[in-house]
Amino acid sequence: MKGHFTTVIWGFFVWLFATLFFVFFGEHVLFSPGTDMFLISTLLLLAGTGLLLWGITYVYLFFDKSTHAPLKFGIVGTIIGLALDTFTLANYHFIFPKLDDSEVIAFTAWMSFAYALYLLIPFMINLQRTKMIDSSL
Repeated sequence: MKGHFTTVIWGFFVWLFATLFFVFFGEHVLFSPGTDMFLISTLLLLAGTGLLLWGITYVYLFFDKSTHAPLKFGIVGTIIGLALDTFTLANYHFIFPKLDDSEVIAFTAWMSFAYALYLLIPFMINLQRTKMIDSSL
């Protein structure tokens, strides 16, 4: 576990940033499912999330030089985030007091796909890195 402490801290801060974003801006960017704005805002949020995760993964690689660091970041970060979001969603009235129930559903829809990106993007970066390493040998 000692080798994963940095990764756990990074995963916690990624989760904290995402959660605070929706605490402060959720009522402006989340819309009721079934509306046209729901689809548009969710797609825009996911595009932004993907870009941020791509950038954060590359920044993380400056701190973790291990062979499969992107995979470790994606898996550990997802575990940390999902565990913390269990409590966030169970207590959403306290965490997201400005959001109504349909906006919390919209948050949950975004969150589900965001965690898929949290696994997919580091996996793709890891594939790219291993191809570069294999081709240099």
